[in-house]
Amino acid sequence: MLDRTGWDWETHKKPIADVREIRSTYEEVREFVVSDDGEKIAAPVKGDEGFTPCVNGTLWDVVFDKAWSLRFLPDQRLFAIVMKDDKWSVGVDGQVWDEKFEYAWNPQFSADGRHIAIQIKKGMDYSLMVDGKPWENWFRSIREFAISPDGGTVAAAVQVEPLKEPDTEKFLEGVWGVAVNDEVWDGKYLNVWGPAAMDGGKVAAEVRLGINEFSVIQDGTVWPGRYGMIWEPCFTPSGSVLVPVKLPGGWTLAKDSQTIWNGRFAQLFRVKLSPDASRVAAVASPEFGRWTVVVDDCPWPVTWGDAVLDPVFSADGKRVAAVVRDNGAWTIAVDGQPWSATFDMVWDPVFSPGGDRVVAKVEKDGVYGLVMGGRVWQHGYEMLWDPVFSPDGKKLLIRGVQAGMYVRSVVSLGAS
Repeated sequence: MLDRTGWDWETHKKPIADVREIRSTYEEVREFVVSDDGEKIAAPVKGDEGFTPCVNGTLWDVVFDKAWSLRFLPDQRLFAIVMKDDKWSVGVDGQVWDEKFEYAWNPQFSADGRHIAIQIKKGMDYSLMVDGKPWENWFRSIREFAISPDGGTVAAAVQVEPLKEPDTEKFLEGVWGVAVNDEVWDGKYLNVWGPAAMDGGKVAAEVRLGINEFSVIQDGTVWPGRYGMIWEPCFTPSGSVLVPVKLPGGWTLAKDSQTIWNGRFAQLFRVKLSPDASRVAAVASPEFGRWTVVVDDCPWPVTWGDAVLDPVFSADGKRVAAVVRDNGAWTIAVDGQPWSATFDMVWDPVFSPGGDRVVAKVEKDGVYGLVMGGRVWQHGYEMLWDPVFSPDGKKLLIRGVQAGMYVRSVVSLGAS
């Protein structure tokens, strides 16, 4: 969780940068991003010599042929993937890594943002670069990878054998494996997906053992259980692995190769743990074409026809909310009860530290606003980012653009 104690929670309204001026100054301005504390806004901009990130109206000293995927890290440094002279690398607050490659993409970060991993390409081979140093091993393909919260473990689904398109016999023998911190585990599989990594070097991933046979590899050992299909595994703080699995009677939840839920569903995925890991929520389909949230094996009584997105727990784990859509209209459901107001788009709900308030960013007719408890509370923004509660839950940080100006606002909420 972000440490918000050192942020400015006293200044009611602080103009940061004139977005209209930035747009009028440069030939091209890409998507804006803002820091978690609201003190910075940035975008890649194109001038006479090329692209560079612009932060609060000030340019980095170095210019690139391309700059993209800007985001502020939890420590408020600005990250970018950059390309110069047809070589790609990483830039952080204007400092570019020494190593450069034909392509770089899909960055992932440790929880505190101090460790960075990114996929890289050289010729027809692929690898990973972690904190500026490439792995020694290169592979014919890397499907996905994950970094642990502390940044000490990086795991990837890698193709360990070359494969010609018509060579189905070799495909069935298995050409995919798992690489952890530049070391390849023993074992080859038809497919490997969804690697998960946690502190202490623990890794799990989905593996396909046969045409219709799936399981989980956990710390180098394949579970004895075999399933018709599975989704991405996730770790509990104790090192156990949770994964949705498909049985003959439907989908359910397994832990360390043992099913732990009695419920059977037409689909089950997007598993989320409460902050203390005592509760589990997931998106489920009780029947074909209907979606809901299931918490600790108990489905919500309401279902939706279009979509249900990732469940979000309150800090104490007692409440759950999710973005839902039915008949093309988006809203938020909290503890199984949907808000009556609907919108063209809704972003993930945000709980106050005490769990008594729920607020979300929404969009309707091209205008952005905030909804709290189902009621439109702040509106009229040209751009808006997710709201952030103060540590005591009594104030809300709003980061938005109105009348062309990016403003950082702190609003007192009063008694709930």
